[in-house]
Amino acid sequence: MSALCIQAKDVTKKFGDNIALSNVNLSIEEGEFFSFLGPSGCGKTTLLRIIAGFESLTSGSLLIDGQDVSRIPAHKRPVNMVFQNYALFPHLSIADNVGFGLVARGNKDKNDIRSKVAEALQLVRLEQFGSRYPQQLSGGQQQRVALARAVVNRPRVLLLDEPLSALDPQIREQMQEELKSLQRTLNLTFIMVTHDQSEALAMSHRLAVFSAGRVEQIGQPRDVYEKPASVFVARFIGQTNLLEGTVKQIESDFILVDCGAEILFRIPYAGEGLTGDAAVAAKPDAKIQLNDSVFLYVKPQAINFASKKASSFDSAANGINIFEAVVESASYQGHTTEYILKMKNDCRLKVVAADPERKGDARLEKHDSVKEGDLVEGAFDVLDCSFLKATSAQEPVALAYAKV
Repeated sequence: MSALCIQAKDVTKKFGDNIALSNVNLSIEEGEFFSFLGPSGCGKTTLLRIIAGFESLTSGSLLIDGQDVSRIPAHKRPVNMVFQNYALFPHLSIADNVGFGLVARGNKDKNDIRSKVAEALQLVRLEQFGSRYPQQLSGGQQQRVALARAVVNRPRVLLLDEPLSALDPQIREQMQEELKSLQRTLNLTFIMVTHDQSEALAMSHRLAVFSAGRVEQIGQPRDVYEKPASVFVARFIGQTNLLEGTVKQIESDFILVDCGAEILFRIPYAGEGLTGDAAVAAKPDAKIQLNDSVFLYVKPQAINFASKKASSFDSAANGINIFEAVVESASYQGHTTEYILKMKNDCRLKVVAADPERKGDARLEKHDSVKEGDLVEGAFDVLDCSFLKATSAQEPVALAYAKV
C-alpha cells in the first residue's frame, strides 16, 4: 500500500450560514490521480482550495505527508495549482511564465531556472515555444503552459481546477491522455476537480463523488460506476435507469419488485447484500423486508428490445426480466442510437444501442424495423440490474428521474 499523501479529517467549511463542506473524511495516496466529482455547488472546489491554502477550515484538519497544514499559508505548502482559466501573464513570454514560480520562491540561479524551464516545456511538448506569448498560443497550448508552470517546482501535490472545461471536445480528449501521461512520468499526486463524469472515470485511479457538501462515495471508477452507494451516485455517474418499486417477494437469491401496473422485476439478493457478476448493494448490511421501498437500476446498454410481433424473448426464463413498452423516441448519436421506452406505469427507460449501420451488436437486427410509437417487448438479464434501499431523502430525486 502506498503512503498517504493527503488526509482530510472531519473537514467542515462554513460561509456564514451556508455549509459548503460537512465532516468530510478522505485519504489520497502518494502518486495517485484522484478526482473530486460532483455538480456545481457540491463543495468539491472548496475542498481543493482548502488543500491549496486559499480557504481556511471552519473545523477539522488537513494533513499533507502526515503534517497538519491547516494553519500553514498557501505559499509554504508543497502544492501547486492549475486554474480553470490558466492565469497566464500576458506580458511575459512562455518561458518567463513557466519560470515565474521558481523566481517567486527565491531561485536566483539563471542557469538553473533556464534548465528547469526547458525541462518543464519538454514535458508538455512545447520546447520550441519558449519565446512566444500566451496570446500567440491555442487554448490547448496555453493549458500545457499552465501545467509546465505548475510542475516546474516539482510539488508534492498538483491541484487541477476543472483544467479541461474550456477546451473543445477533441482537444479535451487529447489533453486527458497527456495529463495521464504526465502524471505517470512525474509520479506526482494529482487531484482534479471536475463535473464531467466521463472525464473522471477515464482519468482517475480513484474518485470521490460529492453532493451538498458531503462525500457520497469513494472508490475506483469501475466500482463507483457499477456499485453506486446511493441513489444520487447511481443517477450522477453515467446513464442509469432508476425505477421505484416495492418488495413483494423474497427468495433465496432474488427479490421480486413491483414497479406498478403489474410490472414485476426480479433482482439478485442474498441475505445481507447482492450477489452475481453485476450485483450491487447500497450497504453490505442492508436488510430487506416485504413491502420495503427500493429503487431498481439498470444501465441503458444492458436493455434489449424488439417489436412485440417479432419478439423471441423467453418469458419462462428466470434469468430475464421482460416488460412491454412503447417507443417514445429514437435519437441517432453517431456511433449509437438512444431510445426512450415508455412502460405501462408511465416510467421511461433509456436504451443505448450501437449504430444500426454498424456491425457487432446482435440487438441491431431487432431494432432496425422499430419506429416511434411501436409497441415493443423489452428485456434485460437479472444479473444486469440491482437495487438500492429507499430513504426519505432519496425518494424525491429518484421519483423525478423515473417519471421524466
